[in-house]
Amino acid sequence: MRHRVREGNRAAFAQLYEEFARAVYNHALRLTGDWSSAEEIMSETFLTAWRTRARVREDGGSLLPWLLGIATHKADNARRARRRRQLFLARQPRPRAEEDFAPRTAARIDDARRLRAVQAALGRLRRQEREVLALCVWSGLDYQQTAEALDIPVGTVRSRLSRARKKLARLAAEAQDAAQETSEPHAARGEMTSAAALAALPVREELT
Repeated sequence: MRHRVREGNRAAFAQLYEEFARAVYNHALRLTGDWSSAEEIMSETFLTAWRTRARVREDGGSLLPWLLGIATHKADNARRARRRRQLFLARQPRPRAEEDFAPRTAARIDDARRLRAVQAALGRLRRQEREVLALCVWSGLDYQQTAEALDIPVGTVRSRLSRARKKLARLAAEAQDAAQETSEPHAARGEMTSAAALAALPVREELT
């Protein structure tokens, strides 16, 4: 067998593989603790054995020790390579999770629904009331700034805003009553929620 291996006899190498492949694999597995690495080491062991066959002495017994020596070296290299990979990965930032577009799409649809409900609620107000509400609530102006923006007295701003809040609160109550009476309770819920939210939003006080 040794002579045939040294001479590069392919049948001899096939026989060598049949006899010792499992033993080489088990050895690599015990050294690495990883099935995939063990398979790779086994393949590399026999490839190296073929390339270095001229080093085999013709005298001696089984070639298994020679093969296991090669496998041991391969396993050591595999462990070092794995440690380098682990150190490299440990220094890298954590990968971001794949973005799921479903929540974003659902959020946009929900935002659009809320906007329509807000517009429906505001549509029930007079123009002057909507203007005051938009300036005081959404733009964050105080009473004095809103008065200056609309060129109206501060008292008018207060009264219009008060009327707008009361009207929105009333609309919310009416929508709630309608939702309880209808067989489709979600029909007016958006408008009801938006009207109530607008009525409850805080307003900046006058600047001093």
